[in-house]
Amino acid sequence: MRFHLLHPRDQLVAIMKRIYHTGMTTLSGGNLSIREDNGEIWITPAGVDKGNLSPGDIMCVRADGTVEGPHQPSSEYPFHRAIYARRPDLRAIVHAHSPALVAFSIARQVPNTAIIPQAQRVCGPVGYAPYALPGSEQLGENLAATFAQGFNVVLLENHGIATGGPDLLTAFQRLETLDFCARTLLKACGLGEVSTLTEEQLSLLDQQRDLLPEFVPVSHSSRERELRLQMVEIVHRACDRSLMISTEGVASARVDERSFLITPTGLDRRSLEIEDLVLIQDGRREQGKRHSRSVRLHQAIYDRHPDIGSVMTAQSPHALAYAITPHRFDTKTIPESYLLLRDVPVVPYGVQFQKPDEIAAVLSANTPVLLIRNDALLTTGATLLQAFDRLEVAEFSARSLLDTLTIGKLVPIGEQEIAELTGRFLSPTR
Repeated sequence: MRFHLLHPRDQLVAIMKRIYHTGMTTLSGGNLSIREDNGEIWITPAGVDKGNLSPGDIMCVRADGTVEGPHQPSSEYPFHRAIYARRPDLRAIVHAHSPALVAFSIARQVPNTAIIPQAQRVCGPVGYAPYALPGSEQLGENLAATFAQGFNVVLLENHGIATGGPDLLTAFQRLETLDFCARTLLKACGLGEVSTLTEEQLSLLDQQRDLLPEFVPVSHSSRERELRLQMVEIVHRACDRSLMISTEGVASARVDERSFLITPTGLDRRSLEIEDLVLIQDGRREQGKRHSRSVRLHQAIYDRHPDIGSVMTAQSPHALAYAITPHRFDTKTIPESYLLLRDVPVVPYGVQFQKPDEIAAVLSANTPVLLIRNDALLTTGATLLQAFDRLEVAEFSARSLLDTLTIGKLVPIGEQEIAELTGRFLSPTR
């Protein structure tokens, strides 16, 4: 399914449900709109449960101002109209009350998107609009004036966030990415000084745009087909559990000694389908598809470790707090955490692009997980499920550690207990 081919009603319902079910707005909060070429604006209704919207609930404001639909348009329709008037290039607007972004808005601060390489490219510069009464013409004027300066993402003082884009999915991705940055920063600030990337470091991402040579697969084995379905289900689950977002996260799985499947670049992770995955074979990519920019890193890991069957790189907010601060990620919290994760080393930013073999060399049976500074959590496993399990356990462990900061000092499992654990499980599988 290609999202842009859906009717505006269906697009608005699908995105509002994603916003609601990932905790970025409440039953009554938030509103979305799409403006068509003929000037019609499709917009979510006022006074309707945002978690249970149906296409029939969506309102349409015609170019002549006529309103069609069973409800009233959102009370924030004035600011949608005002933004479209000042920014004719925008075709969609998203407004939500993400708790993390509200925290920044009431602290009068803008989240720094330079904590990971991709976020700044997704969001661009973040604007700030002064407070005005919700639903008022003044709020529309304040927001439209800020958007008119060229911002596509605007924080509303003591209110929330508004984003725009050439389509609804892009506007949503800008919201989701800035929300991820805000959540990660809120967690990291309790650990110590946050490190950000320089322009030179950010530019390293652009060097990963070259694609492998193409090939045309002669056939698709039953194992490959099985892995395609499993990978799509796992990526969807990772998005649903806030371990990945629509613009961040990579999964791969070994098909055989010559080939592996990897997620593509530039596609919404939550909408991935089995045909979107890219088969890599003998250093070549499946014809007509754009593989993840991490393909050389994953290839280096598979080349060095024949026992690894899956690799995942993800930006889960609690674990990433330890990648953007100097604080150590201590996995000696509960037995399962240590047995699955072991000690988690941190490798410098840039190595994943310039020297992927060095990351592959760090991994071993006793080091199945690592953090890449200001980039990602990397997990490996003998199977895709095991790599995903490690991703979940790492995020849960990091969350427990960060929660501990509010109630007292961490008391890790002792060295004797660790020796007993590792002695009992001498040959841990990946």
